[in-house]
Amino acid sequence: MGRGRVELKRIENKINRQVTFSKRRNGLLKKAYELSVLCDAEVALIIFSSRGKLYEFGSAGITKTLERYQHCCYNAQDSNGALSETQSWYQEMSKLRAKFEALQRTQRHLLGEDLGPLSVKELQQLEKQLECALSQARQRKTQLMMEQVEELRRKERHLGEMNRQLKHKLEAEGCSNYRTLQHAAAWPAPGGTIVEHDGATYHVHPPAHSAAMDCEPTLQIGYPQHQFLPSEAANNIPRSAPGGENNFMLGWVL
Repeated sequence: MGRGRVELKRIENKINRQVTFSKRRNGLLKKAYELSVLCDAEVALIIFSSRGKLYEFGSAGITKTLERYQHCCYNAQDSNGALSETQSWYQEMSKLRAKFEALQRTQRHLLGEDLGPLSVKELQQLEKQLECALSQARQRKTQLMMEQVEELRRKERHLGEMNRQLKHKLEAEGCSNYRTLQHAAAWPAPGGTIVEHDGATYHVHPPAHSAAMDCEPTLQIGYPQHQFLPSEAANNIPRSAPGGENNFMLGWVL
């Protein structure tokens, strides 16, 4: 009789379970070794018992085989990730291209181009869009013009205020100069003369050489001039002394 089929389930008996683990572990390690030798394959086998004990086999070394395994897995993941990212970018580019073409078509319609394929409803919608855009442009233009007018008015008020301040300053300086002249005219220097004209007072100083000229004697040689003038002209000459002479000597003085 042949062996019956073994039911695959957990062995409840602890001793039987341990015996079965030892037998099958050794057989599995033997089969892995045979596979690596017969087929020239790189085989790695790692086994942990229920108690946590490690059993391993590696035809080329467990560490080397694990590094090779990780390298293959990561490269596959990177390839899959790069492919997925490429597909995502391609889809995004397709969406952007379609959106760009739609915007170009709308722009041509707003400029009055390519209106043939449009229906009556689409033309009415386009007309409403143009009217709305025109209204907004006019409102914006009016707003800008009002802002410019307000700015010009503000500058006008500022310049007017500066003009008034300068006017008050000039008036104040003029009054101060006028009072200074009045104060100086009230105290004349020695030898000066106070003269009033048109409500203003002026201080007149005599020439510096007048005193020296008054001290110098006057010498008249010859006859007085009025003796050689006609009688009408001679009568018009002022006479400050009796005889109609003013510091003149009659005849020749030898």
